Amino acid sequence: MSKNKNIEMITGDPKKAIRKLAWPMMVSMLLIMLYNLADSIWVAGLGADALAAIGFITPLFMVLIGLGNGIGAGANSLVARNIGAKNYDAANNSGLHAVVLSLIVSVIFTILIEVFMVPILQFMGAGDTIGYAMDYSYIIFGFLFVFVFSGVASAIFRSEGDMRRATIAIAVTAILNIILDPIFIYVLNLGIAGAAWATVISASMSCIVMSYWIWGKKDLYLDLSPKNFKYSSRIMIDTLQVAIPSTLENVIFSALAIIINTMLVMAADTTAVAVYTASMRIVQLAMIPLLGIGTAVLTVSGVAFGAHNHVNLKTAHSYSIKLGFLFSIAIGIVMYIFSAQIAAIFSYTAASADLAPQIATAISVLTLFVLAIPHGIMSSMMFQGVGKGVYSLIITLLRSLILESVFAYLFGFVFGWGVVGIYAGVVFGCFVGGTVGYVWAKFFIRKFKQISIRKYTPQND
Repeated sequence: MSKNKNIEMITGDPKKAIRKLAWPMMVSMLLIMLYNLADSIWVAGLGADALAAIGFITPLFMVLIGLGNGIGAGANSLVARNIGAKNYDAANNSGLHAVVLSLIVSVIFTILIEVFMVPILQFMGAGDTIGYAMDYSYIIFGFLFVFVFSGVASAIFRSEGDMRRATIAIAVTAILNIILDPIFIYVLNLGIAGAAWATVISASMSCIVMSYWIWGKKDLYLDLSPKNFKYSSRIMIDTLQVAIPSTLENVIFSALAIIINTMLVMAADTTAVAVYTASMRIVQLAMIPLLGIGTAVLTVSGVAFGAHNHVNLKTAHSYSIKLGFLFSIAIGIVMYIFSAQIAAIFSYTAASADLAPQIATAISVLTLFVLAIPHGIMSSMMFQGVGKGVYSLIITLLRSLILESVFAYLFGFVFGWGVVGIYAGVVFGCFVGGTVGYVWAKFFIRKFKQISIRKYTPQND
């Protein structure tokens, strides 16, 4: 698809744009899940300590990757709004500011992490695995820019509707990492450091490919030549207004997981945590279509907002929710009917066979979570698209950290429903919080419509 066709798509029919933008994002997310799984499988061959070391590094790495994705979300939103407003120079400058910001953030956090890595790992309780963790982390965090820039560059392609190349870049990373992992770990005998080098090299290749498209081939709608960079504190602030809340949302999800795990241990034992973890992996897989649609909404909403097109903004929001519920219902039915078979995947050894009925029960209840979340996710992504990242953060904070925690405690302990009550509380809190976000989004769109009509309707003398 040519660059002009991409722009015509994202500025045209919102329904068509969402459909075209969403499916490549779904493919991208599946590829990321596959290569993360492959990484764990190959490292597991080195022994329990090596796999545990990856487990200690991963949460920290994901927070920093989330920072790159957050800057990407800010860039996506701002560039899309400027494209909608037909402000080509500002769109170029916004993209360049995101690249500069990714460099600044990477340098700062690389220095901090490399200096304080040992005490951080000690605080996390790495213990005997600290040697493995250090071998892996010094390489991964030493090349942090590669991962942060990758998230930003992908977002720049998405902002102008070029999902094909954004997906190709992620596919390069995923496929190359799957190929290089066993070579570097076992053939070259580099062990866990080999896994780190495989990840860095595969991500670097993706960056090289995207950099060639941006600065070599120069066939984007945007022109990110350095000559177009003019520092603007307003652009930096506007980008960070989406980037920081988007990053904090990842922190909120991590905090929620800790809270729910604590409740499960209180209600039963650590086995309940294993059951919940296995079940939520299935839920996360089921949510890939919703996240793909949500990412598409971010771009389409940004363009509509920039163009002061309240009709397209309303259509994008409403249609994405309808599409999200269709996917959720279909996936939910499959999850419910085949809950026992899915549970068997996680309980195939003698040591884990007893978990199967518990996992099946958890999946059956958490099927409702998939049905409860579309209107909340799409509302949050719409707010990110129009540059109201703080609104999105408030919705996530209310939905996840407050309401899901409160209702999980209420149903699990006050009502005495135990573990199933905790699951039910998570589902109910998610639905209530998402509904608040949905109503807020509808109110925002209605207000935006009034402002647009008042501003762009010719006044009689």
